[in-house]
Amino acid sequence: MKKNIDLGLFITRIAIGFPMSVYGIGKLIHGVGFIEDMMTMHGLPSFFAYGVFAGEIAAPVMLMTGFRARLAGLIFAANCFTAIILAQTANIFKLNEFGGWALELLVIYMLVSISFFFTGAGKYAISVHSKWD
Repeated sequence: MKKNIDLGLFITRIAIGFPMSVYGIGKLIHGVGFIEDMMTMHGLPSFFAYGVFAGEIAAPVMLMTGFRARLAGLIFAANCFTAIILAQTANIFKLNEFGGWALELLVIYMLVSISFFFTGAGKYAISVHSKWD
C-alpha cells in the first residue's frame, strides 16, 4: 500500500483544528470573563485573556487551511500549555471518570500541534513556500 503522508497530515490538521475552533466560537459567544479572572488571579493583566482567540480561532483556522502551519502549531501549543498552567494544574495527576488521564485531550492537542511545527502542513495546504508552512 502506498503511503500518503500529506493526506494524513491534512486529516490530522482537521481533526485537531475543528474541535478547538468550536471552543473558540464558544468564547466568542459567551465571552472570556472567566479567563480574565484567572489571569488576574495569577497576577497577569486581564487583557491577556483575549489571546485565547489566537489559540482557539486563528491558529485552528490556519492549521485547517494549511496557512503557516508551523507558526499555527506553536500558537496552538502555547494556548494549550497556558490552559494547563492556568486552569488545569489540579488535574495533572488525576484520572477522569472512565480511568483515563484528566488532561489527555488537552495534552494530545498540544503535542499534535507541536508536531506541526516540525512537519509543516504537507502539500494539501494553501501556503507551502514559506519557512512557516
